[in-house]
Amino acid sequence: MPAPRKYPDELRERAVREVRTTGRPVAHVARDLGIHKEALRQWVRQAEADTGERDDRLTTAERDELKQLRKENAELKRANEILKAASVFFAQGIDRPRTRPSK
Repeated sequence: MPAPRKYPDELRERAVREVRTTGRPVAHVARDLGIHKEALRQWVRQAEADTGERDDRLTTAERDELKQLRKENAELKRANEILKAASVFFAQGIDRPRTRPSK
């Protein structure tokens, strides 16, 4: 379960909008709104990636998809390990010579 967000989404959106529309430095906007400047800097970078202004970061949609694919991949790996173990177990039963009970 992800950690709770320290800042509400409305504050994030407002801060990013103010940096992008006014052109004020990130540090000044962050200080005025009581936000850590590096947090605001990351939000602005992510907003730029989401709008296609940056190529060096994944968009939010791409990050969500990657997260989902990694989760699915982990599930498939677990299932594969279970199937491997089951096949070994059943193969051992096939390889054993069958003995008839003695009278």
